[in-house]
Amino acid sequence: MGRRTKARECAFQILYQWQVGGEPIARVLESFWRVRSGTPEARAMAERLARGTAARADALDAEIAEAAIDRTILRLGAYELAEEDDTPAAVVLDEAVELAKRFGEEDSAAFVNGVLDAIRKRVRGEAARARPEAKQER
Repeated sequence: MGRRTKARECAFQILYQWQVGGEPIARVLESFWRVRSGTPEARAMAERLARGTAARADALDAEIAEAAIDRTILRLGAYELAEEDDTPAAVVLDEAVELAKRFGEEDSAAFVNGVLDAIRKRVRGEAARARPEAKQER
C-alpha cells in the first residue's frame, strides 16, 4: 500500500473516530497515533487531511446535501422510468428536470436530464419494446 493511500486510510479512521466519539480532533489524533504508526510523511498527510476535513465539516456537509438533492431526483425518475409504464418517458424527464431547476444547483437540470435519458434508453429502449406483453401484466 502506498504512502498516500495509507495516509488516506488513517485520515478516514481518524475522522470516523472523531465523528462517532464527539471528541475534539486534536484528542482523537493523539489517541489514534498511540496505537498506530506510519512514516512521518504519511502521518503528516493523514493529520492534514483529518484536520482540514474536520475544520470544514459544516461546509462539506452542505456540499454533500446539494448532491443528495440530485440523487433523490434521479432515484425518483429512474423508478418512474423502470416501473411506471403509464407515464411517458418524456414526461418523467421533463418533470425531473423541473425538480432539478427548482431544488438543485445551476447545472443540476442538465445533469439530471443526461443521466435519466441514459436510463430511459436502457429501460425503455429496444429491450422494453420487445416484450410489451410483460409490461402490460404489471
